[in-house]
Amino acid sequence: QRVKFRYRLDGYDREWHEAGTRRQAFYTDLPPGKYSFRVIACNSDGIWNDSAALFDFSLAPAYYQTNWFRALCVAAFLALLWAAYQLRVRQLQKQFDMTLDARVGERTRIARELHDTLLQSFHGILLHFQTGINLLPDNSAEARTVEARKALEKAMHQAKHAIVEGREAIQGLRSSVVETNDLALAIRTLGEELAADSNAVAFQVHVEGSPRNLHPILRDEVYRIAGESIRNAFRHADAKQIEVEMHYDDRQVRVRVRDDGKGIDPKLISDDGREGHFGLRGMRERAKLVGGKLTVWSELNAGTEVELRIPAARAYTLPTGGQPIRLTDRIFAKLSGRGPVKKT
Repeated sequence: QRVKFRYRLDGYDREWHEAGTRRQAFYTDLPPGKYSFRVIACNSDGIWNDSAALFDFSLAPAYYQTNWFRALCVAAFLALLWAAYQLRVRQLQKQFDMTLDARVGERTRIARELHDTLLQSFHGILLHFQTGINLLPDNSAEARTVEARKALEKAMHQAKHAIVEGREAIQGLRSSVVETNDLALAIRTLGEELAADSNAVAFQVHVEGSPRNLHPILRDEVYRIAGESIRNAFRHADAKQIEVEMHYDDRQVRVRVRDDGKGIDPKLISDDGREGHFGLRGMRERAKLVGGKLTVWSELNAGTEVELRIPAARAYTLPTGGQPIRLTDRIFAKLSGRGPVKKT
């Protein structure tokens, strides 16, 4: 009853614990690992022994304390973050597609309204012109009658020309949203037409990567931005060489127009162009509308470079008309020994 004890658990305790005459030691919530339990005692004269009694033991980790479980939790957390990111991207993509589809529908409606109202009205006017001309005598010698007939015939020809132009405009509105046009070919054709009027300018179009299908509305906006840049280079840059570079990859589509002309004052670039001119401002508005980024670089006597970048998720249409193949589908398909299945 006079023997006193001290104990220490190596790997957990930093100092000795005074136990008095108690012959038990209590530990709760010990982490898994290897331990050495040491005990020393003193007699009734207060003399402590130098060598401690030693007991070695180990605690196995529970399943939730293992490294593989922690790694699994981290992987699950990262997977949730990735799923949330993909969900948000798809929501934004759906909203963007709905906006483009709404514009397609609006253009189709405008084309239909023009055909059913404006062109039909012109046809009605033509009938009235023809009736008026028929009422005039063919062999009349009166000067006023002859002049009236000529005026009516001229008005009728102008109305026919307006109908032809209206039909071409309607066809352009409709065909743009239903046909797959070659963007590079359209840009090359525009540049060659402008270069034909200016023999001193060399024009080239370079395409890098495999061309992809673009949404019709987005394709039209890209064409208009590139076309505005090309026209500005031909008309105002006094350039000797104009190049258009188109690049397709899995991350983005990039269109770059550069020339070696006299350049633009940086102040005009920051101010969206000259007062009363809306070319540069319109290009930036179009780029923002399709979710792209427009960068304009220029210095006096150092040429100009206009670059448009659009993320692939916004630019490219689905190749199959169905849902995109997810990364998880590719992984499971590879593990199962078969290729990914695409809807056709």
